[in-house]
Amino acid sequence: MSKKTVDDALEAEVFPAPPEELPVGVQPAEAVLAPEPAPGPVTWGKAFWTALWVNTTYFAEGLPLIITLRLGTVFFTDIGASLTSIGYVNFLGLPWNIKFLWAPLLDIFGTKRRWLVTLQTIVGLVILGVAWAAYRVPMENPHGHLTGIALTLVLLAFVAATNDIAIDAYYMEGIRGIREQAAYTGHKAMGYRIAVIAGVTGLLGLAAVSPDKHLDWALAFGVGGATMLVFALFHAIALPRPETARVSRPDLRGTFATFGRAFWSYLQQDKIAIVLLFILTYKIGDEILFSMNSAFLMRELGVTKGQLSWLAGVVGAGTTIAGAMAGSYWIKRKGLKKAIWPLTILMNFNIWAYVWLAWAKPDPTTSQGFALIAFVHGYEYMAAALGNAVLLVYLLTTCKAEFKAAHYAIGSAIMSIPSRVVGGFGGTIAAHIGFLNFFILGFLVSLPAMLLLFVVPLKDDPQRGGAVPAGGH
Repeated sequence: MSKKTVDDALEAEVFPAPPEELPVGVQPAEAVLAPEPAPGPVTWGKAFWTALWVNTTYFAEGLPLIITLRLGTVFFTDIGASLTSIGYVNFLGLPWNIKFLWAPLLDIFGTKRRWLVTLQTIVGLVILGVAWAAYRVPMENPHGHLTGIALTLVLLAFVAATNDIAIDAYYMEGIRGIREQAAYTGHKAMGYRIAVIAGVTGLLGLAAVSPDKHLDWALAFGVGGATMLVFALFHAIALPRPETARVSRPDLRGTFATFGRAFWSYLQQDKIAIVLLFILTYKIGDEILFSMNSAFLMRELGVTKGQLSWLAGVVGAGTTIAGAMAGSYWIKRKGLKKAIWPLTILMNFNIWAYVWLAWAKPDPTTSQGFALIAFVHGYEYMAAALGNAVLLVYLLTTCKAEFKAAHYAIGSAIMSIPSRVVGGFGGTIAAHIGFLNFFILGFLVSLPAMLLLFVVPLKDDPQRGGAVPAGGH
């Protein structure tokens, strides 16, 4: 595997360099825009401004996801929801997994810029609605109010996932040319990562500043919602207007027909049943662990919200980056065929570290106990990043050059939806068998994918071409 191929692939784990074909649902500029003159030379000022709006738009893409899934999980845990209800929060990630299904609809009305600003405004208002609901929840008996909050979070998830579509499409149209787009890939990743750290460390930290849970969560969600409204206002005023007069309406039927051909093409590859089974099962064990780790740390071990914000933000972000770098280096050095075994073992055997935590129950109020918890938690994030690196490169090997973006979207959905669904029932399972047995079960369900490594077709060289959109853990 060439160094360039692996570098591109691992960079795409968060945000890709744009492929030669546009992702499903994004129309080529020629199909929706009037002809424009060739762009002039890029000045320092224009480059700086472009880098700025790329950072801010992708910050506005990452923050709603963190608020919906991470803050949502911790909020339900903190107010005393059942483990079953906490597990159901994982289902809120499904709109991000299936957003490609309605992506073409954004081409029918308006411009991507208008969609982006409108959706971010709605996201901000919905988050403020969650803040108000959190403030009104009676903490002594919150269960009667959970349904309303959950439905609000469902609305937030769908609007935020659609916001992702608009941002990615606007990026394609706001920066013309493959080389120009590739030049700002790092800014996309940086904006998104800053949002992750701000959401997990900053907003979750705000939820720990007061002993009054009403005020805590109203403040955390309120600041998150206000932040999205500020970004929506900034984007309404400052974003460039690359889309000019539309000369034709997109052929929606043709778009879905193209995707149908891409899907059929994906199913024609060698040993497709084994390939699909491998993609379906590769990360299920790790996702089961991840689905309930916050609830486990808080409910079972007594980790506070402040401690969790540090664990998930500082420790989690640092070890995720370290894991991605280590996985990148190992795959470049050994190739996918040789690297996949040790990296998969490291990913799955980290589950036993959580088995140990559930058995030993170190005390987070002591420095030694918290250090042990932080070490295991950091290892989990690093191991997940190693597994993501492997699966990303493997999915690229299943993509044919003529449909590489669509094939990657299909592979990512196949990979993520089953894990998300299984994780959604994680709370129910943990409530019935306890966290110790829950983590052991997580390891057992990871074994089929390890056995499939003996028979799944592995190639060291993915199809040539740019990286394609990827989902993340």
